[in-house]
Amino acid sequence: MVEESGEEEAEGESAEMPAAPLQRCNGFLPGKEEAGGGEQPAPAAPAAAAAPEAEAMLAGGGRPEARLETRLSRRRLAVLAVFSCYSLVNAFQWIQYSILSNVFAGFYGVSFTQIDWLSMVYMVAYVPLILPATWLLDARGLRLTALLGAGLNALGAWLKCGSLAPQRYPLTLAAQAVCAVAQVFILGLPSRIASVWFGPTEVSTACAVAVLGNQLGTAIGFLLPPVLVPNTPNNIDLMAHNISIMFYGTAIVSTLLFFLTGVVFEEKPKYPPSPSQAVLQTKPPEDYSYKQSIINLFRNIPFILLLISYGIMTGAFYSVSTLLNQMIVTHYEGEEVNAGRIGLTLVVAGMVGSIICGLWLDYTKTYKQTTLTVYILSFIGLLVFTFTLDVGYLIVVFVTGGVLGFFMTGYLPLGFEFAVEITYPESEGTSSGLLNASAQIFGIVFTLVQGKLTTDYSPRAGNIFLCAWIFVGIILTALIKSDLRRHNVNSGIMNLDVKAV
Repeated sequence: MVEESGEEEAEGESAEMPAAPLQRCNGFLPGKEEAGGGEQPAPAAPAAAAAPEAEAMLAGGGRPEARLETRLSRRRLAVLAVFSCYSLVNAFQWIQYSILSNVFAGFYGVSFTQIDWLSMVYMVAYVPLILPATWLLDARGLRLTALLGAGLNALGAWLKCGSLAPQRYPLTLAAQAVCAVAQVFILGLPSRIASVWFGPTEVSTACAVAVLGNQLGTAIGFLLPPVLVPNTPNNIDLMAHNISIMFYGTAIVSTLLFFLTGVVFEEKPKYPPSPSQAVLQTKPPEDYSYKQSIINLFRNIPFILLLISYGIMTGAFYSVSTLLNQMIVTHYEGEEVNAGRIGLTLVVAGMVGSIICGLWLDYTKTYKQTTLTVYILSFIGLLVFTFTLDVGYLIVVFVTGGVLGFFMTGYLPLGFEFAVEITYPESEGTSSGLLNASAQIFGIVFTLVQGKLTTDYSPRAGNIFLCAWIFVGIILTALIKSDLRRHNVNSGIMNLDVKAV
């Protein structure tokens, strides 16, 4: 644990961010007050009620800079790195069965559907647990939530080490369920970590990097298992030995990351990193109501539209990732290793897309335009992937998979950050958690339906089903009203209609 003095020294050496004074605007933007020195029109009742709220956000005594002092802490980089790493391991454990679906089906003596459930259990566990998890994040804080995620991740990995026998499918399913519960305490944290620890000019990039860890874990999950566990149906003992290398290695790494989480994670930095965080920290904790926050989010029409469109896109990505092995092996028999490499290409391209989108948002703040553009390009990418999957040349599938991944996976941090902007000052963890719950619900439905279509008809039929839904998502995204509330506060604009709970 870094000593307090060390933390102060690190923060003192960081570049201090000038505090943007939040101006009292009486219903008008700064500099836009009604001209003509006559009387100002009386504000409406909601604005009048909001005035004390805005006043509370301002520093007392006419000195806003005293309350809104902002600095960046060096610890933020360590927090981001450790979170990204244990998120990586959790994502690796999600996909490690699906990319070897034929291998594990033979090893445990079960059907492909039962192997698919080792992936879908992540989605099933998320939906009922997300509200308790977001309540815990808001009530008990970032550090406890992070420790739960890392700890359950390590526990599930060790339980898998006990399932190294053909008759132990129920144990490996139970172990995967523990990892799925860990995921509930992981997926909602990127936007919270970015907002609490990073400044306005780096918050979107930080969120993209936090999401990047999960994507990198999926990429390694596509690449490493086919290399570690080749298909040896005539030698079950050798197969069990190879699986044990993967399981024990994962358990050791996840345990190390659990201890690092305890050392590195703090609830928040000593100084707020941005004016929007400084405003939130002036609010007394007893003023916060988790129930009211949920109600406010479901009354927010732009957020509801984003909730559905994000669920469609991310659910489609989950479905494609889960069924990729089956799609590739259907047209290219015996190409399990290349199926993993195609998955790796898809996710690595998406990681590049995530970083580029994060940097672009920090530079332009064009949240809706960027989100809509990436959505449309994802739709085009899936169409191209669908109709080139069976051309007989794997190199074509590598290229089209990379294009699809660049846009589809690159969309994930865009949705998180757009949600934080249009729902500020509600909790980032709650909005992100609801987005992920929507993604899990759509992921379950899409995986079941696409899997059925792929098995009964062809991979093309399943992919066309996803294309139709993504087109619906494009329409919903176009209808979202872009109200960048957090950006307005960071820019020094106080809108009296935006109130903390």
